[in-house]
Amino acid sequence: MKQEEIKLNPPLKWAGGKRWLLPHLASLWEQAVSGRLVEPFCGGLAVALGLRPQRALLNDINPHLINFYRWLQRGLVVQVKLANERELYYAHRARFNQLIRDPATAASQEAAELFYYLNRTGYNGLCRFNKKGEFNVPFGRYKRINYMHDFSAYRSVLAHWQFTAGDFSELPVAGDDFIYADPPYDVEFTAYAKDGFSWEDQVRLARWLAQHPGPVVASNQATKRIVELYSDLGFAVKTLAGPRRISCTGDRTPAQEVLAVRNLELDGKGD
Repeated sequence: MKQEEIKLNPPLKWAGGKRWLLPHLASLWEQAVSGRLVEPFCGGLAVALGLRPQRALLNDINPHLINFYRWLQRGLVVQVKLANERELYYAHRARFNQLIRDPATAASQEAAELFYYLNRTGYNGLCRFNKKGEFNVPFGRYKRINYMHDFSAYRSVLAHWQFTAGDFSELPVAGDDFIYADPPYDVEFTAYAKDGFSWEDQVRLARWLAQHPGPVVASNQATKRIVELYSDLGFAVKTLAGPRRISCTGDRTPAQEVLAVRNLELDGKGD
């Protein structure tokens, strides 16, 4: 079976996942010349698995997320116990935090397996770390969880994708790379990684993207200052109604999203 014929869903629950945005991104991706997708914030892999590039440079500031993906490349088969049980959850969370405190075990297979378990079992699928770098999401409220043990199907699809963990500005980007940037939203909550993502980081990202000579697409919550930031830097901007898939209040009102584009033909859909 060819790679593009293998249907794979994102393996994690992920706040702000962009599977709903794929129809808009696909038409832009068709304009790519080099065929390499670069994502400075790859998150839950919805875009990469949807566009299915042959080559990709996928980065995230969260090293534990990247460790999980690197183990997927090896054909991960989960060995730790997976169960929707409170006591087990807190025991696994404590073990995970113990592992990531030590550089010798932070990138282990066990750490990757526990990261998956915590993601599927924790409250609302959140990924949150305190200032000490410890995962601190409480136990979830799911009646039933369909865990996956064998991830070997991902191995061939991810084989030629490069995963890195670090700041977006350090990525070795080529001039003709197609960059899709989906940073943490311009909202108050920014504890996705222990150092957060400030407004200064939003500005730094937008300026970095504006300097890229190749195709660029960025998405974010359509706050007034985000729209102004990208418009002032010469991006073509439109707004879309995006779903709220994970919300601490249970609010599912469509969120206004901004799609900012440079060096590409932007269709007329949206506002």
